[in-house]
Amino acid sequence: MDVQEIYEKVKEVFVVEFEIDEGLITRDSLIFKELGLDSLDSVDLIVSLEKTFSFRIDRTNDGPVISEIRIIQDIVDYVNSKLT
Repeated sequence: MDVQEIYEKVKEVFVVEFEIDEGLITRDSLIFKELGLDSLDSVDLIVSLEKTFSFRIDRTNDGPVISEIRIIQDIVDYVNSKLT
C-alpha cells in the first residue's frame, strides 16, 4: 500500500466514523482544532485505524502516541511506518 492509498483510507475513516465532509480533510488538517475531534474521539480513532489497517496500536510504547498526532499527515506517516 502506498502513501496515497493510506491517505485515502485515513480520509475515509474521518468521513465514515466522524461524519466529516471529505472536502475539509487535507494532509495538513488539524485533527482536533479544524476537524473537531476531542479526546474521547481519539479512542474511536484508534479503534477505526486498527480495523482499517489491520494492526494494533500500542497505547504507550508504539512510536507516537495519539496525543502527539496533530495533523492528518501524522497519521499517514505513522500508518506507513507500521506497514513498511
